[in-house]
This record gives sequence, C-alpha cells and structure tokens, in this order.
Amino acid sequence: MKKMTMMQHFAELRRRILWTVLFFVVVFGLGWVVAPFVQEFLTAPLINAWDDTQLLYTGITDGLMINLSLALLVAVMMTIPFALYQIWAFVAPGLHKNERDFVVPIFVLSPILFLGGAAFAFYLLFPTVFKFFLELNEMAPVPAIIMPVARDYLTFTIRMLKVFGIAFQLPLVMVLLNRAGVLARERVIAMRRYAIIIIVIAAAVLTPPDVVSQILLAVPMWALFEISILFMKK
Repeated sequence: MKKMTMMQHFAELRRRILWTVLFFVVVFGLGWVVAPFVQEFLTAPLINAWDDTQLLYTGITDGLMINLSLALLVAVMMTIPFALYQIWAFVAPGLHKNERDFVVPIFVLSPILFLGGAAFAFYLLFPTVFKFFLELNEMAPVPAIIMPVARDYLTFTIRMLKVFGIAFQLPLVMVLLNRAGVLARERVIAMRRYAIIIIVIAAAVLTPPDVVSQILLAVPMWALFEISILFMKK
C-alpha cells in the first residue's frame, strides 16, 4: 500500500470532516420533519401510564424550541455512527491487526450497548417511574391538576435515556481495560464489594430522587458488572 504524505493525510481528514458536517446538516433537516413523531414516541410512556395526561406549553416559543431540540437529537444520533465510520476509515489503514482487533469491538458494541440501555430505560423504567409519580401526586392532600411541562418532560426523558445508554457501556470498558492489561480480573473480584457501593452511589446521583429509579439503574449495572467479570481474562 502506498504511503501518504502529511499533506495528503490532512486533505483526507478534511474531506471526511466535511462529509460528516454535510451529513449532519442533511439529517438535521430530516430530524425537523420527524420531530413531531419523535415527540409522540417519547411521550407514549407517560400517556400509557395515565390516560388523561396533557402536556403544558408555558411559552409561545415552546413548540419551536421542542422541534429544534428533537431535530438536533435525531441529527446527533444519526451522525454518530456515520462519524465513527469516517474515523475508522481514516485510522484503519495505519493500524496493525492486533490494534484493529482491539478497536473494532468499541465501534461495534458501544452503539449496541447504548441502545440497549436506552431501551431498558424506555420500556422498563419509564412506565414504572411515571406510574409511581402520578399515583403519588394524586394522593396529594389538596386538590391538584397534574399537567407536566412539555419541555421539562422531554428534557428529563432524553437525559435518562443518555444516562442508561452510558451506564450500559460498563462491560465494554471493563473488558477492554482487562484485555489491554490495565485491569486484572482478580483485582476486580477482590474489589467487588466496593464496586457495588460505587454503583449504588452512581445510581443515586444519576437518577431522580426516588428509590424505584435508583434500584432500576443499580440492579442492571450490578448485573452488567458481574457479566463483565465472566468475559475478563485471568
């Protein structure tokens, strides 16, 4: 394979960055079109938990800002795989086989684990937590009208999807550190009790201040921690 000069490398990098920016602009336009459907999809767990749900728009520009934020969300989520491919195409020719074997799982498994964590939050956490909150509000000692603010609800929902998506990266991080010789399996087993404490603290910090949310994040993270140990080399 012919070696490239430094200027050719910069030209190749510039070309891939421009393609990524162009792709982002295009999918942002697509995101603007599908934003109402994304909002309907993200609102479904709340509506399913309480049939009389109505979201409150507190400002005249709320609809615009919600559409922009959801279009940005769609654009970022669709651009990340494209950007990862561009990065891989740029660096892969200069990697040795063992280096490629180390990097490939990151590009393949990381998005899968992120989507798995987001799906866990959306289909298991949200219905339970929303039902808990709504029933708690209905038990208020004074008459109350439950009408969540649309922007606050979507901000909370997207934040929790990100938290669970990132939390589910734990097995990948642990296994890669183990294969790189940084994290020994025996040390992880010896530090298990401290790891569980850290997981519980992280779940308490990253989730809303209710026990249900904290348990629903801490338990799968603990399970992922134990699964990670099985795939770590001695």
